[in-house]
Amino acid sequence: MKTPAIFGLSGPELSVKERDFFREADPAGYILFARNCEDAEQLRKLTGDLREIHGRDQLIISIDQEGGRVARMKPPVWTRYPAGEVFANLYEIAPASAIEAVRVNAQAMAMELAGVGISVDYHAPMDVRRPETDDVIGDRALGSDPVQVAALGRALLDGMQRGGVVGCLKHMPGHGRATCDSHKEMPIVHASSEELETDIAPFRALSDAPLGMSAHIVFTQWDADYPATQSPTVIKDIIRAAIGFDGLLLTDDIDMQALQGSIAERSQRALAAGCDIVLNCWGRMDDMIAIAETCSSIGEGSRTRLERVHAAMASTTDTAERDELLAKRDALLDAARISA
Repeated sequence: MKTPAIFGLSGPELSVKERDFFREADPAGYILFARNCEDAEQLRKLTGDLREIHGRDQLIISIDQEGGRVARMKPPVWTRYPAGEVFANLYEIAPASAIEAVRVNAQAMAMELAGVGISVDYHAPMDVRRPETDDVIGDRALGSDPVQVAALGRALLDGMQRGGVVGCLKHMPGHGRATCDSHKEMPIVHASSEELETDIAPFRALSDAPLGMSAHIVFTQWDADYPATQSPTVIKDIIRAAIGFDGLLLTDDIDMQALQGSIAERSQRALAAGCDIVLNCWGRMDDMIAIAETCSSIGEGSRTRLERVHAAMASTTDTAERDELLAKRDALLDAARISA
């Protein structure tokens, strides 16, 4: 492990140039998108090829597969899963049923991912939804109450782990107050520290998770000059201290338009601020080479946190069948007349 980055791939199979570059750069892992996921046979070969480059089974091969509109693996080839709002609505009627429904849904999803060699899912958003929350979060959220978000979030991460996949806390320290899409522009939040206690509460409750992701958002109360991803103050004082998160901290996609500068400059700022790993999604060779050439090798502390993520990838011993899990989820939703 050398380059502190997770890289995207250009297509459904590795090019010769990608294979050679990945072998030399030795990144922390990879992220997959719809362009990489044609069918199960193709995807198993692709993930197998990535592991062969590194000569080890424990490797971050990741994806954004939440359900609803955030699904890189889509029907009819792959299973359709509901958005977080479905479970949030059920929680308001029957909390225990919602917790079990989100757990079995996550386990079934993880089993599908693990079956094609995916080891990490950037799921789920622990962002507390508010009336002004931008639609980039919207129905992805697990609710508007931090206790509810934490309860459903813990069940979701547990289900992922039972299915053989590591989940991820995102977007620290909270995306719920953002009123614009950080893919397109920089959200700026002016809430007080007291108000922001609501936002960080779910992350604090789940701070023992091995993997988390930062937000490209400026919180003026904490750092008026830099977004959380590039703020030493937010990472050290809020994410690490106030929240208590000591897991592997990834940036959100470093290519988002909320950030300024070249991809290499953005990456260097994020790593200098305290992020462990840069997430670079688009498979553009020039950008990946720039990160590999300009960013220092993974440090000792980051390497230790990465190894804890690897340790969490151990295969599940749960013998449940996916069809049974999905049937149980649907029965819980049907009992409350909520459609998946």
